Amino acid sequence: MPKILIEAVISFFLLLGGAFALIGSIGLARLPDLFTRLHGPTKATTLGVGGILVASALHFSTGGRTLSLHELLVTLFLFATAPVSAYLIARAALHLRAPSEPDKQRLDRTGAEE
Repeated sequence: MPKILIEAVISFFLLLGGAFALIGSIGLARLPDLFTRLHGPTKATTLGVGGILVASALHFSTGGRTLSLHELLVTLFLFATAPVSAYLIARAALHLRAPSEPDKQRLDRTGAEE
């Protein structure tokens, strides 16, 4: 495989991963409540880090060397732990009765809980 093609594929995955990570970070900072903020780090940012890890695995695996397993292990750990941690955070928020955005709007309109 020509070196320029490999570098183009690596660059594509780096840019794709960086874009997803940026979108996930903006979502984490800008979304209104806890439940909608969970989507930023668990969906987009996980895909962003996954893209960067694919680019890293391609970079370190080219040139006649063996397959880089470090990135594979990090990817498996990330994709296994991100949904579980988001689920636990959501369950804890439900247990503590953290208000979501529609609940806050209803409280602001009426001034009291219905």
